[in-house]
Amino acid sequence: MLSRIADVLVPAVGRLTVTTDAGAEFAPGSVIAANHTSLADPAVVLAALRRLGVEPVVLATAGLWRIPLFGRALAREGHIPVHRGDRRAADSLTGAAEALAQGRLVLIYGEGGIPQRGDAGEAAPEPFRSGLSRLVQHTGAPVVPLGQAGARRITSGSRPKQLAGLMTAPLRRPGLHVHIGAPVVLTGDGAQRTAHAHAAVTAAWRTAADRLGEPVALAA
Repeated sequence: MLSRIADVLVPAVGRLTVTTDAGAEFAPGSVIAANHTSLADPAVVLAALRRLGVEPVVLATAGLWRIPLFGRALAREGHIPVHRGDRRAADSLTGAAEALAQGRLVLIYGEGGIPQRGDAGEAAPEPFRSGLSRLVQHTGAPVVPLGQAGARRITSGSRPKQLAGLMTAPLRRPGLHVHIGAPVVLTGDGAQRTAHAHAAVTAAWRTAADRLGEPVALAA
């Protein structure tokens, strides 16, 4: 359902293009790691993946499950709530591991949140949290790096600015690009696995930003 909705909505608010590296593939039981920049980018990512025939299980903020009907649909389709700052936070990794064991693809945002910036430009992915590394350590799943750019032209900044961006996006139709990298196998200790995943997603993001000709801020 999420992928179908995204596939309808995203073309209405922007011009989406998708590219892949040579060797990019989605083997059953893979983790898709994406950069997170905007409230709009999950829809952009899902629409891009659907074009490639991929409809993953998504790890998303648990607040979405409290929305009437929508939350039920998320649960029914096997998407996984993330309870940040809660003793149930580890449950999301357990659910993700179970989905991977069933051969499903799992979409995870390594940063764990949206950057607190007021501008609409692109910047390198912020440091990843440890969840992705721990999930891969437990399951041995390969990681497919995904970089997206342009979603901040739909929504970014303060709440009024986000609403204004969303309302005007159908008229502006900003460029959106998603790039899929070749799978990587994370090795080493936790910090090394996290750094490897971050580097792979950053490379995919930079390709996406370059495709759009987006100005890129220096990494922090």
